Amino acid sequence: MKKIIIVNYVLLAWFLVLTGCQSKRNYWPKESEMETQEINIVRFDNALLNVHPVSVAQDIRVLYDEYPDFMPAFVEDILGIPAEDTTYLEQALPQFLNDTNYGFRQTNAREQEVFADISTLQKSINRAFTRIHYLYPEMEIPALYLYVSGFNAPVYFGEDLIGVGTDMYLGSDYEYYNRVVYEYQKQTMRPECIPVDVVSAYLFRNLPYTSTKSRLLDQMLYRGKIMYLTAQIFDDIPEYEVMGYTKEQWKWCVQNERAIWHLVMDKRDLFKAESLVLTSYLNDGPFTSEVSQDSPGRLGIWLGWRIAESYMEHNADVTLQELIAEPDAQKILEESFYKP
Repeated sequence: MKKIIIVNYVLLAWFLVLTGCQSKRNYWPKESEMETQEINIVRFDNALLNVHPVSVAQDIRVLYDEYPDFMPAFVEDILGIPAEDTTYLEQALPQFLNDTNYGFRQTNAREQEVFADISTLQKSINRAFTRIHYLYPEMEIPALYLYVSGFNAPVYFGEDLIGVGTDMYLGSDYEYYNRVVYEYQKQTMRPECIPVDVVSAYLFRNLPYTSTKSRLLDQMLYRGKIMYLTAQIFDDIPEYEVMGYTKEQWKWCVQNERAIWHLVMDKRDLFKAESLVLTSYLNDGPFTSEVSQDSPGRLGIWLGWRIAESYMEHNADVTLQELIAEPDAQKILEESFYKP
């Protein structure tokens, strides 16, 4: 009799393990069954940093010749100089590359060290866009340009290309960040954050907001759906990293999820469209002011993600594409059975 009871307990334990594993859906076939995407990563950063003050006019002409798609956009949108004003550019670019007061020279040298080897970045970006192509084969796969921005622009979009300001990803402890960003922003200023930032920005750009409503519910579910999709693409990365939180911030959200949800519902914030409410819940910041100063920022997006996740776990026949395409936030909320 004791042996039977022991066996039953073992079977129950295995059942719980298996059902627990099945609560997270897998959307991907074997990698060999997907068409691999090799993203062209262009080292514009290296070319730019090789500009020499003695030969600056000639070097600028070379950059325009070799990077006809990106160089004018970089000059115009990142440096804020008219692309055709090469005379002024010849004066400004050496300062941009070598100024020590603002830390540009030190930062550019650090960038070359941190990004001397981009093989890990290449592998992660290729895998992500292979999965995006599997879901949305009609989407154009962009080239990825690396550049230094003078602490100006972490991600840039041009026609058929994405740019990454690598000087914004030198490590959370990089000393010059103390001069240009707030403490809470440093968490995502690490090299390993680039793939998620690139992919999430690409998805937001190519999968735009389609709801006719502007309530918090609609806004946070749109963003939450994109973050859920991003997390599925990067299923080898912890969820808190995808969200841009620390492990402690994610743990705080999970531990307080029920209280957060009840607070939002009691205040009826879900159905508000006032800009101050939307900004509090959706914009980056040291905390979400509508909830608690102990909370991380962007808590509305985190809630939207959790609702989208619950919806997909309760609707096994819904695909990722159908989730993203569904504009009815109220329907998703109701059919998610979200009850933390």
